[in-house]
Amino acid sequence: KTQAILNGLPLPLQKYPDNRKRYGCNPFAETGRSKLQNQRAALNQQILKNVRMRTGVENLLRATTNNKVREQALLELSFVNSHLQILKEELEGLNISVEVYQNTQETFSIPLIALGLKETKEVDFAIPLKDFILEHYSEDSSDYEDEIADLMDLREACRTPSRDESGIEMLMSYFIQLSFLENRFFPPTRQMGILFTWYDCFTGVPVCQKNFFLEKASILFNIGALYTQIGTRCNRETRLGLENAVDAFQRAADSGILNYLKETFTHTPSYDMSPAMLSVLVKMMLAQAQECVFEKIILPGIRNEFFTLVKMAQEVAKVGEVYMLVNTAMNQTPVKEKIPYTWSNLAKIKSDHYKALAHYFVATLLSDHQLNPSDDEDKQEKAWSQLHDYMPEGLTSLTILRDKVQRKQLGKAHLRKAIVYHEEALRVCGLCKKLRDIDILQEILSVAHKRSLSKYAQHEEEDDFLSLTEASTVVPKTEHKVDMIVPQFSAVKVKDFFEKLGPLPVFSAKQRWTVPRTINFHCQEGELGFALKGGPPVQVHGLDPDCSAAINGLKEGDCIVSVDGLDSKWLGVNEVFKKLKNMGEHDIVIKVISCQDTMASVHHKSATYSVGMQKTYSMICLTMEEDKITKTKKATPKLPFLSWGAKNREKAASTLCLPSAVAGISQPKKKFSSRLTVLNTENELY
Repeated sequence: KTQAILNGLPLPLQKYPDNRKRYGCNPFAETGRSKLQNQRAALNQQILKNVRMRTGVENLLRATTNNKVREQALLELSFVNSHLQILKEELEGLNISVEVYQNTQETFSIPLIALGLKETKEVDFAIPLKDFILEHYSEDSSDYEDEIADLMDLREACRTPSRDESGIEMLMSYFIQLSFLENRFFPPTRQMGILFTWYDCFTGVPVCQKNFFLEKASILFNIGALYTQIGTRCNRETRLGLENAVDAFQRAADSGILNYLKETFTHTPSYDMSPAMLSVLVKMMLAQAQECVFEKIILPGIRNEFFTLVKMAQEVAKVGEVYMLVNTAMNQTPVKEKIPYTWSNLAKIKSDHYKALAHYFVATLLSDHQLNPSDDEDKQEKAWSQLHDYMPEGLTSLTILRDKVQRKQLGKAHLRKAIVYHEEALRVCGLCKKLRDIDILQEILSVAHKRSLSKYAQHEEEDDFLSLTEASTVVPKTEHKVDMIVPQFSAVKVKDFFEKLGPLPVFSAKQRWTVPRTINFHCQEGELGFALKGGPPVQVHGLDPDCSAAINGLKEGDCIVSVDGLDSKWLGVNEVFKKLKNMGEHDIVIKVISCQDTMASVHHKSATYSVGMQKTYSMICLTMEEDKITKTKKATPKLPFLSWGAKNREKAASTLCLPSAVAGISQPKKKFSSRLTVLNTENELY
């Protein structure tokens, strides 16, 4: 156990004196990743403190007219803003610490980017869940203390998941438990009063909501982030390690966790989970998966053969193309201001590096191979024509393959272009301090650059400056397309912590039941006086109004939840009927409940409360929805002056619930768009 702690390994599941399980990694293990995460948590707290100070100073500026006070407030505001900027730069420095997540073994590979986990605060489920169990299910809430404790333990463990499949399984288990919890305890007509706080992964700004979907979306983000950390940890010097890395990045990216999050939760409350940011992250993970695919292809080595070099040139050109798209996406607003600067630089470096390799392979096949009489001329011509999008003026594919001088000149043109790309990659790397300190990255770029220079020196001539031949772009193509992997939540077997409440389709927050009634009756001539159907739980059917049970209060359609003091919520017709028959002529005691009206599905849209953020992403989305609705409505007559003032005072009273009503003022009903008509679906956060 001590050795596991020293190594930062996940401890096995243990039983403590209170018989509750503990999950996840030891949070005090001094690993590089845990230190980084602890530093991120400390920075988040400092950012929160300074954001609150800035909000207070801004409120003071709006409230005071005293010039001296305003001068002092402005001075304090400038100090807080500068300190906040320093803290955000430190957080960015943690986000770009790519070497922490790499494989610990010595590998000659360019580092990959991993996402850090979103930090959160502790949440106390005990009081709200106990109150709801007593109020809604009419059960003794003290009977569920262990279940609530297990839920809170699981959530706490999800803050420090192990970087392997067991950590993924734990996060998925909690996500599934959240689905159970949502259906059992979160009715559509009211808030439960549980405040969830999550910190933005890139800015450190906290988002606080009494919204259950914030919790689910953040857990999904962390599942995707953990997959990226698993992918970067794989040993890329082995075939198995590369396959595992490709699989991890696929699961994190397209049609995986991040894409599932982007398509499922449209009104996300923080910028790290906005559609624009998630689209960039999906592109980045797919690019890294494509890079690992190329590394797996070249792992056995590259034969210096014409068709092999054509294939390698197109494969590596594909990697360069996807990284170029990633770099372009990272430099678009509003993502540009939020994403770490080093990430976009690394994407640019990789794009140039792999494009240079593509031109180097083309130059090698031109300079090292000649068209011999025994070669298949048509096959080589076809392969060469597919390698370029255009040919130099006055030349054809067959002419170049046959003419040694033309082959040599074009080969040197590709080498010159490769050298230009190599030098650009080295230049960008030298401009970024963090990347400049990564020795393996500098070494890989330098070795590739020197190799191209050495190749060019072998064919360099004095009249090279007279050559006007220009190398065309290598057409990217891959035979190993990165497939989409849908998250398999169904593969994780999870037991509902609160299954004692009964079958979930029946005993849910949407369905209201009466308080259990006790029915005492006896059989008359061996007959119960009613039949049973459905289940579990079973329902009373075909009740004889003159039987003993009906006289004592049993009603048609009642559900039997207890027989002779034993819980029967999960029993079928045969089991309950057998228990009743076994009672014989003795008095029978059962408990039944009756169905009440199902809760009305009323949609309440709530904006995000995020400390220090005047308008969050979700508020913008809600405003856009309101604009769409308003445009479709007919113009309403102007309100009297007094009513107008009252309405605006009401709007200014709160920014936490939109829209709301003022007592005594009737408002016209709004016809919501089809996307907002169903409340409890996962395609909306509000």
